Amino acid sequence: MIKMRIEMGTKEKHLEDLLLETKDEKLHEIILYNDEHNTFDHVINTLMAVCEHTPEQAEQCSILVHYKGKCTVKTGSYKELEPRCSALLDADLTAEII
Repeated sequence: MIKMRIEMGTKEKHLEDLLLETKDEKLHEIILYNDEHNTFDHVINTLMAVCEHTPEQAEQCSILVHYKGKCTVKTGSYKELEPRCSALLDADLTAEII
């Protein structure tokens, strides 16, 4: 029987630690709600700047918000989402973390 020892490099170990950390951490969502005063362009530009969406993602989210009333625009840890949600609110959008 041949025994093999697998050594993890620093990069792989860091990724494994992040995966374990994320697995144990509860994920939250930023929900963006429809309003009657923001333009599609403003919502799209804000989502690209704040949530790092591609133009296509931002447009799809804005359409969903318009027709469905709300849309999840970002998922992650509360700590990661809080400044993003604050930035959306500062841009006069209606959003919350759940």
